[in-house]
Amino acid sequence: MKCEHCTRKECSKKTKTDDQENASVDVPSPAHENGEKGEFHKLADAKIFLSDCLACDSCVSAEEGVQVSQQNAKDFFRVLNLNKKCDTSKHKVLAVSVCPQSLPYFAAKFSLSVTDASRRLCGFLKSLGVHYVFDTTIAADFSILESQKEFVRRFRQHNEEEPTLPMLTSACPGWVRYAERVLGHPVTPHLCTAKSPQQIMGSLVKDYFARRQNLSPDKIFHVIVAPCYDKKLEALQEDVLTASRGSRGTDCVLTSGEITQMMEQSDLSVRDAALDTLFGDMKEEEVRRHDGASSDGYLAHIFRHAAKELFNEDVEEVTYRTLRNKDFQEVTLEKSGEVLLRFAAAYGFRNIQNVVLKLKKGKFPYHFVEVLACAGGCLNGRGQAQTEDGCVDKALLQKMKGIYTDIPVRLPETSSHVQELYQEWLDGTDSPRVQEALHTAYQGPGHPANSRDIKW
Repeated sequence: MKCEHCTRKECSKKTKTDDQENASVDVPSPAHENGEKGEFHKLADAKIFLSDCLACDSCVSAEEGVQVSQQNAKDFFRVLNLNKKCDTSKHKVLAVSVCPQSLPYFAAKFSLSVTDASRRLCGFLKSLGVHYVFDTTIAADFSILESQKEFVRRFRQHNEEEPTLPMLTSACPGWVRYAERVLGHPVTPHLCTAKSPQQIMGSLVKDYFARRQNLSPDKIFHVIVAPCYDKKLEALQEDVLTASRGSRGTDCVLTSGEITQMMEQSDLSVRDAALDTLFGDMKEEEVRRHDGASSDGYLAHIFRHAAKELFNEDVEEVTYRTLRNKDFQEVTLEKSGEVLLRFAAAYGFRNIQNVVLKLKKGKFPYHFVEVLACAGGCLNGRGQAQTEDGCVDKALLQKMKGIYTDIPVRLPETSSHVQELYQEWLDGTDSPRVQEALHTAYQGPGHPANSRDIKW
């Protein structure tokens, strides 16, 4: 099916049902009714969050819509039930990878420490029949490290004739899809080419872990537990570096809220269990996070790395300055009155809109922007911390922020496992395999994503 762009007068705003995310309501778009067109078309006028883009026919084909709606608890239990039947040829190894921004939600919801919440979640999933439960922090390590190297390279290559800056983060699937399908040039060349943590985790599980376990990638059913719905759509576009090339990195994405609903409705006896690692029988001793207030902290990590690599400046504390609103913040590195680095964090559609408009006008002062679709960052993903009527549960979210802040920070550079994987899995830090496994390319409006599972 070919995707039609900017042709409808309504934008379908996503709402959530108890069973699956396939209900929608139409929100009129005044700009379309007046015959106007522009890159912000339906979204700006209808005040739709980027995380609602999953239901917008301008970006999602009918086939994608069907595939996204199938990523739900029923699909998960379908595989669990197949494993209980006699035909072992249809059995799958179930692996679940949990995003670090989901764990504070479970901790707040069940009044547990984040480590105890991870053990409770792991124990519950294994009581259902899941074989392995991983933390996606190691995948974010790779994504951040590759983003750091790319920023330094772009900074050194930047010139007025062929600008490579600002670099815009690419870890948020709602933002990336909007950039690809609606904005196109001149925005997409500024997207960091490092794959998102979810994409990298898919490759780690379906390629590295599969080979360690002597399994074919198609014998593993990989589930991601995430704070937002956009990751369901991202899963349809993942290309995995495997010998067979026939397996998607993530087979199903379930939101934190969907998992919580399963836990609340279950009467199974659960024994807490430590999270697994990709390295045999080794277990995760303690939950770690990256240096971001509500996300994976790309800005802080890249800022410190760039300050040291480019200017030999050691930055211990990253100081944020709030500008237009609490979701638009600035960080600068200054020396002798000169600004050496100017970074920004832009969360939510209104701030993204301002970033894009200034970028297109050539009046953008920043070297780097951490862009997230959800106002408030990943903790405020619409797949968690929501009341029954779909509003943000502010009290729960505040509690989650406190829990997330208390999680110890681990710098990606200090992970011995990551360094081992660079050598064992990717043949070194600068090999062609790194480029293939950890980086991607972007399409403009009207072009298909690089996936064998989507027909346009």
